[in-house]
Amino acid sequence: MRNYARYLMMAGLGLAAWLAMPRATLLAQTPPPKPPPDTLVLNDDEKLVGHFVRSNRGDLRFKSDLLGEVTIPWTKVKELRAAGPYTVVGKDIKLGRSSDTSKLPKGSLDATAKQITVTGAPGAAPETVAVADAAHVIESSEFEQQVMHSPGPGEDWTGSINAGATLVEATQQSRTFSAGFALVRAVPMEAWLDPRDRTLVGFNFASGIVKQPGTAEIKTDILHGGLERDEYFSTRRMYGFAQATFDHNYSQGLDLGSQVGGGIGWTVVKSAANVLDAKASLTYLHQSFDGSSSSDQSLAASNFAEAFTHKFKHGVVLAQTVSATPTWNITKDWLANASVVMTVPAYKRLNIALGAIDSYLNNPPPSFKKNSFQLTTGLTYTFK
Repeated sequence: MRNYARYLMMAGLGLAAWLAMPRATLLAQTPPPKPPPDTLVLNDDEKLVGHFVRSNRGDLRFKSDLLGEVTIPWTKVKELRAAGPYTVVGKDIKLGRSSDTSKLPKGSLDATAKQITVTGAPGAAPETVAVADAAHVIESSEFEQQVMHSPGPGEDWTGSINAGATLVEATQQSRTFSAGFALVRAVPMEAWLDPRDRTLVGFNFASGIVKQPGTAEIKTDILHGGLERDEYFSTRRMYGFAQATFDHNYSQGLDLGSQVGGGIGWTVVKSAANVLDAKASLTYLHQSFDGSSSSDQSLAASNFAEAFTHKFKHGVVLAQTVSATPTWNITKDWLANASVVMTVPAYKRLNIALGAIDSYLNNPPPSFKKNSFQLTTGLTYTFK
């Protein structure tokens, strides 16, 4: 009974404190009223209710309560009303971390196919921007985060994780597994903003074994890992980078090959569908072969590489890389690598990946081939 009395006393005191709380405090704890929905009226007087997402040059994205997210040309817009606040970025404005954004139009929107009227703080005069002069219209909170925000170590990563397996049970027993991930963090994430830095982390492996009565086991064990950090110059397309890669390839007798170096990169092509990067660097290369310390080599080398990505319709993506590493103190020990992967959407964030990886060592240990080729298939999960 004492426990029940204690509970009732505590509940009564809590109720009394709540009743005695000043009305201003109660109002402060009340969540603010939900803003009215945005509305979009098209030229045929069709009306969409929901949320205006953003506008990039000639198109706008609107998330309708009934239709989901749709992309509509500005030429089809009769009227747009959005509570915001939104920030309008003109087509001739280039932004960086130190840019002064205080003079950009910010506020609620009242727009037609030809002009956007931005209303800021109460009592402030509205600003008018021609649709043709507005390169981007974006929510102010997202805009400030993209321009001014410096993400922490675990923030703003994009990329994919892949896995595949093959199992054979017959006279031969075969097991093959492959997996990997590729992570990218570009700051800022918005492609239309001047890039500041980019971090790339990747890893993949293929491991397998084939058993048959009366014969020796056949083993496959190939691993590759890499890390790169890019820092962009003011030119927007040029950047300096530092990178490190690590390789193990049982099929070529390579216990461990490691490269550490840095150089200059150039984004030759950058569009919505195509990205082409070219890189040149000086690197230190160390190789250990077949478990023997006498075969270890330390090499001064250069690395020349290109990376190309093309986005087809319906979400199909082709990614291709080629690199060549000439060595200067022992010129015969040069190496090269190439890869190509096509990713085809399957279901939501799941994709089917078809790829090929080729590694070439010009001077492997005796009895090992110079070339190692992998043909891979599997499922890929993309995020962000």
